[in-house]
Amino acid sequence: MHINFTVARPQDADVLAFIVTKSSFADFQFPLEKADIIHATAKLARFEGVAGQNFLLINEQDGKMVRIMLLGVAEGDAADYQKAGGDIIAKVQTSGAKHIAVHGANLTAQHAAEVAYGATLRNWRMDKYRTKLPETSKPSVNSFTVAAAPAEASAHWASYQAVAEGVALTKELVTEPANIIYPESFVTRCQHLKELGVEITVLDDKDMAALGMGALLGVAQGSRRPARLLVMKWDGTGGTQERPVALVGKGVTFDTGGISIKPAAGMEDMKWDMGGAGAVAGAMKALAGRKAKAYVVGVCGLVENMPDGNAQRPGDIVTSMSGQTIEVLNTDAEGRLVLCDALHWVQEKYNPEYVVDLATLTGAIIVSLGSEYAGLFSNSDELADKLTAAGKASGDPLWRFPLSKAYDKMIDSPIADMKNIGGKGAGSITAAQFLGRFIKDGVKWAHLDIAGTVWAEKPGPVWDKGATGFGVRLLDRFVADNFEG
Repeated sequence: MHINFTVARPQDADVLAFIVTKSSFADFQFPLEKADIIHATAKLARFEGVAGQNFLLINEQDGKMVRIMLLGVAEGDAADYQKAGGDIIAKVQTSGAKHIAVHGANLTAQHAAEVAYGATLRNWRMDKYRTKLPETSKPSVNSFTVAAAPAEASAHWASYQAVAEGVALTKELVTEPANIIYPESFVTRCQHLKELGVEITVLDDKDMAALGMGALLGVAQGSRRPARLLVMKWDGTGGTQERPVALVGKGVTFDTGGISIKPAAGMEDMKWDMGGAGAVAGAMKALAGRKAKAYVVGVCGLVENMPDGNAQRPGDIVTSMSGQTIEVLNTDAEGRLVLCDALHWVQEKYNPEYVVDLATLTGAIIVSLGSEYAGLFSNSDELADKLTAAGKASGDPLWRFPLSKAYDKMIDSPIADMKNIGGKGAGSITAAQFLGRFIKDGVKWAHLDIAGTVWAEKPGPVWDKGATGFGVRLLDRFVADNFEG
């Protein structure tokens, strides 16, 4: 879908959209034929311009029948303008309409760009495997025009477009099935980031074995797909920022649970157990795409967790790269084993001041938060506050949970340094507590458990049912607000 910002409404538009606030709706002047009837019809349908409301009707304009949409927003709330753009697409994406025009005379340039941003995010879908999709179910919209301050809106749009493309990459990686996306092909899908200036390094299983990554490789040993560590480096500071921000993602491209095998029902969902790695890859694309003035390193630990004759067994003890030993009581608690080696490696290699990891780590976080928030755990109040603020501003919200030495006893092992699961309670906390043992003194670290937010069973404001792209907007905003001048 092509995005345009123009001075005047294009004549070929077959959808005309108007965005109004509750306070402005009563006196809003629609530049349309039969404007009074349209206004009265909307009121009859109880449209009042309240944030989140939308109303669609078909009427004649300039000698042809067009769809007219009214959308309500709050006073200046970015999320509402993005949702309005998303609602337009949700209503007419497969309607046969080809060109949407948004009346922007009452919008700021920022709001105009946000409407286009929301529409672009909501427009993403994957149809390439649907060979018998009826014509009436195929997307028809190919142009989206906002008639508002072209130069200023376009300047805002440049950054939004880069983030939207990062979100699209994440949705693509998360949506693809596990026979298409596995550690090696995940790396291949990210190679195009080099064109944006991202430096890419890949460690194979032999490289990781030489480094002593026994925890990560232990997860992968039951699969015919070899593990990979994908490293993406973006430095938009010209070398002036000495220590990077490190983003680390769990990339279990398919998780059977290993020998501690999951129930068959619903196991197909485990293709998105690499959602953390997908978010890191998307964030790196967003940052590079908008030429962020920050130094950021993204690391994805990529494995497949399978139960063959060589698979890790419950009760095995592995040695992590840090030298700490782990008793693996449950092979389905594998994400923390992948992350602990990736976390240690990035600290050894890059000496970051800030480390943020993202992982679809525990079902317990879904019990706690459902799909509305991701869990936040941190050893730094400063970092936690910055991430919480970025989550609220971006639309990827976080809710903080505690970390405490009181939970350490739950993961202490009688025969190794630690075990990979705690007891029945506090499952998300003990998982985070486990990861915290691999963070060096002085490093500000946060762990985001995104198990409930990377995949949606119903459409949201800027995503359809399926992959949400959670984490990309959050990480981009976190970097923009705290590491760019």
